Amino acid sequence: MDNFLGWEPKDVLVKHGPTKLLVNKYHWHSPRVGIVASYTPTARDVEDHFGVFRGVDQIEAFAQATTGTCNVFLECEKQGLTPVELMEVFLPRFISVGQVIFHNYLEVDDTFISIGNIKFYKFRQMVCDGRIYKVPAGLDLDDYFSDFNEERLLAYDISPDFTLIADLSDITGRAIKKELIDKLSQL
Repeated sequence: MDNFLGWEPKDVLVKHGPTKLLVNKYHWHSPRVGIVASYTPTARDVEDHFGVFRGVDQIEAFAQATTGTCNVFLECEKQGLTPVELMEVFLPRFISVGQVIFHNYLEVDDTFISIGNIKFYKFRQMVCDGRIYKVPAGLDLDDYFSDFNEERLLAYDISPDFTLIADLSDITGRAIKKELIDKLSQL
């Protein structure tokens, strides 16, 4: 496996149930550099929030798309496991946020992308920086990112037709041994 392109996010982030999985598709992935993934908020995502996809949910979507997905890939590669097998040993956890600056907002049915680059990865812990952009209506994201590369990712080199929603830094996730989480839940 070279990357997660073509994989369904539900098959990568297997412990996120259908109402908690905030990634629809992977569009570009360089395992040691970063990822581009998209999500479109549903009516359930904005229920009781006046049709707005909350900032906290945007941060969670970004964390799943970046530290969650990229960490799963590198751990699967290192351990020689599939994502399903990995989840029997380790569970991905979103553990901290550095800084988030919101520039705009998202509503139900607004497709957005999370562009994340890996700043640090060691001992199953990953730190990513990145941005969230609203996607122009009708754009084919697979086609748009088909010739994307690492330099463009690191420079956030995308069309000005995308709307900047948020800048995120130091989003941290860690794969924690399942046995440790099981012990803590018994306390």
